[in-house]
Amino acid sequence: MSKRITPLIALVIIASIFWVEMFVLKSFNFWIEMTIAASLLAGLGLWFNHRSGEAINYRLYYFEPKYILIGIVSAALLYLVFYTGDIVSKLILPFADKQVVGVYNNKSLLSPTIIGLLLVFIIGPAEEVFWRGFVQDTLAEKFGDNKGWIVASLIYGAVHIVALNFMLFMAALICGLFWGWMFKKYRSVWPGLISHALWDLTIFILLPVR
Repeated sequence: MSKRITPLIALVIIASIFWVEMFVLKSFNFWIEMTIAASLLAGLGLWFNHRSGEAINYRLYYFEPKYILIGIVSAALLYLVFYTGDIVSKLILPFADKQVVGVYNNKSLLSPTIIGLLLVFIIGPAEEVFWRGFVQDTLAEKFGDNKGWIVASLIYGAVHIVALNFMLFMAALICGLFWGWMFKKYRSVWPGLISHALWDLTIFILLPVR
């Protein structure tokens, strides 16, 4: 068994607790909580990688200039998927519009500039380091690349169920599969990290669908 499986289970439980606080209890500013949660989980993921001998893991740190273009193009493609999906979902799901508006309600909690900076430089990158660089990499080591990708994506989607928002759950699942596939393909968090940060900025700040 991978040395990281037990820490993985513990950190996913911690992530679930954070998500309950952010989406259900809502006792503090959502963006500050998300920043703290993502940073803590990423830091612990990196630490457990270090403890297991994965500290200088090229899949986490290896960078090539082409990853910048890949990240930009993939973020644009994912945005188009969501833009199209938003139009279709409003036509076939009577609850879709209300649930999407609910996701965007958090935008009022901080200024757009601060939210954008947090998404690009902390939240998006930290989520990729944890969910792909630690969770998916650990599961891939135990179950193989394909199963690890699928299971990690399902877990990523599942922690969002607590929000009782079907649209948010589907968004998380699609994003998890998308960025997880990028991690599986390129063996580096950088393409997904860049894509995640730019997609977050676009969908929440620059060109929101609401």
